[in-house]
Amino acid sequence: MDKQVTRRQALQGGLASVAALSAPADGLAAPQERPNILWFVSEDNFPYVGAYGDSIAHTPTIDALAAKGILFRHAYAAAPVCAPSRFAILTGVHAQSCSPAQHMRAKAALPTELRTYPEYLRQAGYYCTNNSKTDYNCDVEPARIWDESSKHAHWRGRSAGKPFFAVFNSMTTHESQLFQPTPGRVKLDQVRVPAYLPDIPEIRNDFASYYNLIEKMDGELAAKLEELKVDGLADDTIVFHYSDHGGALARSKRYCYDDGLRCVLIVYLPPKWAHLARQRPGTTYETPVSLVDLAPTLLSIAGLPPARQMQGKAFLGPAAVPRSTVYGARDRMDERYDMVRTVTSGRYRYIRNYLPHRPWGMHGAFECRQGLSGLGARSARRSTQRSPEGVLRPQAVRRALRPAD
Repeated sequence: MDKQVTRRQALQGGLASVAALSAPADGLAAPQERPNILWFVSEDNFPYVGAYGDSIAHTPTIDALAAKGILFRHAYAAAPVCAPSRFAILTGVHAQSCSPAQHMRAKAALPTELRTYPEYLRQAGYYCTNNSKTDYNCDVEPARIWDESSKHAHWRGRSAGKPFFAVFNSMTTHESQLFQPTPGRVKLDQVRVPAYLPDIPEIRNDFASYYNLIEKMDGELAAKLEELKVDGLADDTIVFHYSDHGGALARSKRYCYDDGLRCVLIVYLPPKWAHLARQRPGTTYETPVSLVDLAPTLLSIAGLPPARQMQGKAFLGPAAVPRSTVYGARDRMDERYDMVRTVTSGRYRYIRNYLPHRPWGMHGAFECRQGLSGLGARSARRSTQRSPEGVLRPQAVRRALRPAD
């Protein structure tokens, strides 16, 4: 005869199960048996990278990392701008689930249920650092969730034998860097201008500058990998290189096209930790992934149970689950309200515009400054007209983008 279970016993058992899901993974792996993890994050970076097939790019470090790691062909941000995207990365939850975090430059109240990935990792014994951008679009205090979050934060601050998770953010490819030309290896006559943009010197200058900035950023990644090698940590550290969303060129950042949402994402797992990936080194992952998947992926490769509130899906480690589609969204961008939702399979993209009656709703002042940079900037400034609110008028921007006389 089966043993009868009282209501009290059933409730106690259920509570124990819930506690086990939110508690650290005791018994799964001792802290010293977990991999170190390094994130090198670039800003506003569409895959203008040699490893992704771009013949103009000079990215030897990224290419070498891809040759021995896993290149994610179809990686996308949850939003085509930094703050909502970084909220999704931090929490593993789409920003729309914690309004107003979906709006650029907002301050959502983060509920206690939405714990951040560094909190889980620290509870599991990791030393967690962030150098140094936060921009989480919510009221979380960096000092509370990180062991250190500053321009000096580094894995070298940890105690001996403690595994680390270290984030390094590069601003080199940020949109603001295009406000002035960046000379370098790539010249104006080498770039390819997409058919949806005017083939004029200003646009060519932006593209050439962008390639030269990406090359500079590639060198910064090389320096960080060299630090790992000097410290004798290269064989014990999983390296992620990704961008916080798509590119910074015209019709990219803030827009729900592939240029605004598609990201660089390459992961290198040293031989010691290669078993955490189903893909062999040097291969390409063709299934779509989202940056909202980064947080659950961290938990998975660290040997931690999945957090039930996370909407992302792990793509590495024992909890890895393949996706078929990835979602993205655009809401208020700076001073302009908008509402767009999108889904992609990696091959096709569906975009739904919920404010079709506002064709000029996305002419933001900050992004229009890029159109006034580069060649002809002086004549563009002379021709600029502004609305009473101080925002560039669309017709003024079109005139500003004409070739200089």
